[in-house]
Amino acid sequence: MDIGLRFLGAAQTVTGSRHLVEANGSRFLVDCGLYQERDYLDRNWAPFVIPPDSIDAVLLTHAHIDHSGLLPKLVREGFKGSIYCTPATADIARIMLLDSAHIQEEDAAYKKRRHDREGRQGPHPDVPLYSTEDAEKCIERLTPVEYGDAVPMGNGVEAVFHDAGHVFGSSMITVDVGQNGERRKLLFSGDVGCWDKPILRDPTVFGEADYVVVESTYGDRLHEDLDTIGKQLERAINSTVEAGGNILIPSFALERSQEIMYFMNKLLVAKRIPHLKIFLDSPMAIRITEVFEKYPELYDEEMVSLMEQGRSPFDFLGLTMVRSVDESKAINQIKGSVIIVAGSGMCTGGRIKHHLVRNISRPESTILFVGYQAVGTLGRIIVDGADDVRILGQRYPVKARVVQINGFSAHSDRDGLFRWLSALKKPPRRVFVVHGEEDASKNFAEFVKGKTGWDVSVPSYREEVTLD
Repeated sequence: MDIGLRFLGAAQTVTGSRHLVEANGSRFLVDCGLYQERDYLDRNWAPFVIPPDSIDAVLLTHAHIDHSGLLPKLVREGFKGSIYCTPATADIARIMLLDSAHIQEEDAAYKKRRHDREGRQGPHPDVPLYSTEDAEKCIERLTPVEYGDAVPMGNGVEAVFHDAGHVFGSSMITVDVGQNGERRKLLFSGDVGCWDKPILRDPTVFGEADYVVVESTYGDRLHEDLDTIGKQLERAINSTVEAGGNILIPSFALERSQEIMYFMNKLLVAKRIPHLKIFLDSPMAIRITEVFEKYPELYDEEMVSLMEQGRSPFDFLGLTMVRSVDESKAINQIKGSVIIVAGSGMCTGGRIKHHLVRNISRPESTILFVGYQAVGTLGRIIVDGADDVRILGQRYPVKARVVQINGFSAHSDRDGLFRWLSALKKPPRRVFVVHGEEDASKNFAEFVKGKTGWDVSVPSYREEVTLD
C-alpha cells in the first residue's frame, strides 16, 4: 500500500497550510491556506504545484485564512470538487473568504494609487490575488459535514471530522485508507485547541493512528494559565485608564474577539475594571459572533450555563458593535479612555490600522496583543520593539505602551500538544511536525522524539513522502 503525502505549505512556517494526499487513485488537499508572513507572500501568487483540476476534493479543518484563504484562487484556476468542512466552518468561511477577497481588491487598488503617485513599480500592484467573484464561486463548493460522519473519498478512502477545540467549528481530520485487506489511518491535527478554555469544548484525542501530521505553532513554549490572563488584562486596562489613554486590541475576528468579550464581561461583572465604552470595531467579527449564536450545541458546559441564565458574553452593558466606517471614525472623537477591539489580529489590514495611526504615538495609550504575531507582520514588528513603523504608507514613532498576553492563544502550547499526542496507545509509524516557525517545529520534534523515541520529522516546503 502506497500513500503519497506532499507538504505544500505550513512546512517550517506558521501560515499557508496545504497538504496533498494521494491514495488509491484519489487526490485531495487538507486545507488550502494563504501565506501571511511577509517573506513568503510570493508563494500565494505562484502557480499551484498540482493542476487544480486534477484535485478531487479539499478537506478544510477550519476557516482561518491561513488554512482557507487560497481556496478562491484554487477554484478560479480549475478546481471543480467539493470543499468539505463542518456547518459552522462553512458559515464562517463564507464571511471570511468574502472579506479576504475585498481586502485583496482594496490592497491592489491602494498599492496602484500609491505606486503611481511615487512613480515606482511593485510586485502585483494593480491585480488582486483573487476577486469577490472568485470567492463567491468558491463558496458554492463548500459542503457541510457533521462531526463524526464519514466522507467517502472514493476507492476505499474515507475522511472523518472531529472537534479540534481550536476555534468555532474547527476540526481534526482522520483519513482511513483501505487496500488489499490492509488499512492505514492518517491523522491531521489541524490547529489543536487548549483544554479548559471558555466557550469551546476540549480537543478530541485519538487512541491510534499510523501517521500523524501535527501543528507546532507554540511547540517551543508554554502558555500562561487562565487566571493570569484575567489579571494581565485587568492591569493593562486599569493602568491605561489611569494614564488617560485608549486600549487598542488587534484581534482575530474568529474566536479571539469572542473570547475578549467573554473576559471583558467577567471583569466588568466582578468590578475589576471600570465601566468603559467597549467597541467591537469589526463587521466580520460581528457577523461571526452571530454564527456562534446559531450553533449552541458547540458550546462547552460553562458557556451553556451562561446562556441559559441570560448572561450572554456577546451582549452586555457598554459593548457597542461597530458596523459602518462612519461609526468607526466617530470613536476617535470620544473624550476619555475607551477599549477598541478591531481586526486584523496581526495588524496586516482592517480598521486596526486606522486606530493605530491615532494612538501608536501616544505614550498614554496601550497596544494590547492577544494573539500570535507571524514574522514580518506589522504586529510582530511592533511586538519586537521597533522604534517606528510604517502604517498606511507613512512612518509613525512607537510611543504607546506595548503589552502581549500569550495565554489567549487558541493553539495548545508544547505540553498541550504533547498531551494530545500522548493519547495514542501505540507508537505511530511516523509523526510530521508542521505549522510552526522553523525553530519551534524542530524544537517540538526533538522534544517528542526525546520523550517517546518515535520517528518524528519536520518536513520542508514541497517535500514529498511515501507512506507504505
